Amino acid sequence: MLFSLVVPATARPGAIGQDLYILWPGEVDGEPVPGRPDPEIRRTVEGRGFQVTREGRLPLAARAIYSGRDRPKPEPIAGGAPFVTYTREAGPLGQGSPGSWIRIPWTPRLTDRAWLIELRMRLTGLRRPKQATWLENALWGERHVVTLSFNDVRTRATFPMYLAYRDRVIHLADDPSQLIINFADAEHLKIHEVYPGSSQRRSSETRRATEIVSAYLDPSEGIRPQVLSVQFGYFTGWKAWSPLLFATVFFVLGNLAGPLVTMLVKTVGARLQGRIQFGRGGAPGRRETGTIVPREALARISPGETTHAEVLDLCGPDPEERERLREPGRRTLVYRGRRVVPHRRRRFGWLATVNRWDVEHHEVEIELEGDRVLDVQAQVNRTRLSQPGRA
Repeated sequence: MLFSLVVPATARPGAIGQDLYILWPGEVDGEPVPGRPDPEIRRTVEGRGFQVTREGRLPLAARAIYSGRDRPKPEPIAGGAPFVTYTREAGPLGQGSPGSWIRIPWTPRLTDRAWLIELRMRLTGLRRPKQATWLENALWGERHVVTLSFNDVRTRATFPMYLAYRDRVIHLADDPSQLIINFADAEHLKIHEVYPGSSQRRSSETRRATEIVSAYLDPSEGIRPQVLSVQFGYFTGWKAWSPLLFATVFFVLGNLAGPLVTMLVKTVGARLQGRIQFGRGGAPGRRETGTIVPREALARISPGETTHAEVLDLCGPDPEERERLREPGRRTLVYRGRRVVPHRRRRFGWLATVNRWDVEHHEVEIELEGDRVLDVQAQVNRTRLSQPGRA
């Protein structure tokens, strides 16, 4: 963290000499700094009913803003920044997230416009893995989410401390302030999503192969939380080509499996169609093609009396016609038809299973001499099938 204080120009130098406190929503750690833990901040936290889990001191230094040949080196602040990490008592949902209470001792560098105070912390829970299926991990690799926030006091450990000292909160200055996340090894970095959309991505000017994602903090937001969240992942080796490779494999397999799947669907569909009937209880489920002349119509045909026009009215207008060249005036009308009749086994409402199919081939020959019927012949051939499409 790099920060400084902006004070009114009319303020006296010695009137603001007091310590600052940072409320961090999480556990902190860092390089060891000589010095004993501060018992005062421990008593403050325990007085609020919290349990201290860790205490120590964090590295604290003053860093000059201006660069150049005569730029002074960072000045370590003796004793660093004392801190305690604390938690609340475990509730019905288990132990909540910890919080940290950090004291920044007063130093004139806090109000010096040419210096920034640098607080270094090691944060173990800042980055968390993104939940994904094994297929997503195989295609894109493991993804992570890193989130930085400002003014976020919604956890069970931080809100009571904020509530106790809310009248002494130091507000954000009008000077530019921002949340920044540096990503090393930018050549193998894949950033999937950034929130908010107004965040900026750019290459670092001072670090090699480093990409920066930053978001400016808006002072007009007051105590409203402002968040910078990045979803990212690193790829190496063949995983850099995995989206293209998997797309190619699926394309090839799709072209090969397409005909096989089509054949399988047609086969299974034909079997289901031949074994299952759907319809009302009285529906016979018959299938007819061609022209099948009813027996009643054949009974009304009288040789020597029925005319050609009457035959067409009784049997149908589109018969097959044959003539004999050696016997002028004689011709034969042929009617052919096919009927497939299912034999049902069980019925469940409108759904019925089919045991077998009977196929009937109907053929009627009506011989004419001149315009009168000379003779009538009818023939029916029957076969049994397990599937109607095999006839």
